[in-house]
Amino acid sequence: MARIPIALQLYSVREDCQKDLPGTLEAVAEMGYEGVDFAGYYGYEATAIRSMLDDLGLKVAGCHTGLDTLTGDALAETVAFNRILGNKYLVVPWIPESYRDSAEAWRRAAEVFNSIAARLAPEGMVTGYHNHHVEFTPYETGQTGWDILFSNTGPGVVMQIDLGNALHGGADPVAYLKRYPGRALTVHLKAYSAANDKALIGEDDVDWAAVFDVVESQGSTDWYIVEQESYPYPPLESARRCLQALKAMGK
Repeated sequence: MARIPIALQLYSVREDCQKDLPGTLEAVAEMGYEGVDFAGYYGYEATAIRSMLDDLGLKVAGCHTGLDTLTGDALAETVAFNRILGNKYLVVPWIPESYRDSAEAWRRAAEVFNSIAARLAPEGMVTGYHNHHVEFTPYETGQTGWDILFSNTGPGVVMQIDLGNALHGGADPVAYLKRYPGRALTVHLKAYSAANDKALIGEDDVDWAAVFDVVESQGSTDWYIVEQESYPYPPLESARRCLQALKAMGK
């Protein structure tokens, strides 16, 4: 299969982005990242951001966008903004507790995501959901929220599994990747270590070889996305070291 490019989730360097988005994007490109995953736009219009990205040779690997931006009349504006960016992955990073406080709530959430996916399909875009750790707590049925969501949604709903968050929740991300083949169009590469809460990629408990094997054997993932939320070094340096570690693994 074709090599999977590596992007950086800009939440990893959010304070730098807030101070100087153009300079931060330049630094990210100079490190060797091929794309970025947005978590906010820091007051910039889509055309200005697209110009910055084009000048640096960066692609958009997705954006984290609130559920409210994907429903009702707000969806059209969200689609227009992301069309300018060249982004097709509109991923929700969190949903209200009313959609996750029971098995039935997760089934309602699945209906909402399917509805959004149907509206996005004519635009060539997909929606998705990014896990934290709470999605892997089983309900009385034995199913987790993650299971309920992805067993009740179609392929237009991306399973953006966050490796570190899944491990934090006691889940095996490799097992979930195998259980829902073809659904992880983008994968968040986040370190997790039971002994070191500031571990970087390559210093952690993630079975990286197993992750890469299952992801790349499925052939459906478009982007690997680094997300580093703890900082043994300044955020940009931490992001650089994560990319170096992945390159050392042959990525």
